[in-house]
Amino acid sequence: MKLRFPIGATALLFAGVMAGSASAQEFVRGDCLNVVQPTRSLRFENDEHARWYKRFWTGNCQDLSLCFPGSPNWNDIVTKLINKGGASEKPALLPKACKLGQMIGMEWARDRKIKRISTQDLKRFSNILDDAGDPLKGVEAVEVKARALLAKPQG
Repeated sequence: MKLRFPIGATALLFAGVMAGSASAQEFVRGDCLNVVQPTRSLRFENDEHARWYKRFWTGNCQDLSLCFPGSPNWNDIVTKLINKGGASEKPALLPKACKLGQMIGMEWARDRKIKRISTQDLKRFSNILDDAGDPLKGVEAVEVKARALLAKPQG
């Protein structure tokens, strides 16, 4: 038996598939995509982990309880760093800031009972970045602190 879909049904099916892929679009800033793993290829522990990771990058609290939307979010932080560093520092600064965001975001987005980077840590990191005269040195200092936190046992 051969199945045939009328043209309208085929178009509707195609539109549904496209809508599903649109909701899975990348939310990490475009200029970071060449240096970080695509979000779709990351291994999340559950859907909530993925939603908190999106919050980290975008400030979007969709389907998250006890979440405060907006800034700070990592896309905005990278913009501020690039603006502070200027065009001459961008080639060195952008990849480091993007990779740092993925490393921190993946851990911060985990369940609070097991994550090793807390919201309080994010505030400390933000202060380090704000206070650094050189944004590249600020990113490097935050990376050292984040790696130290990640080296601690979970839980």
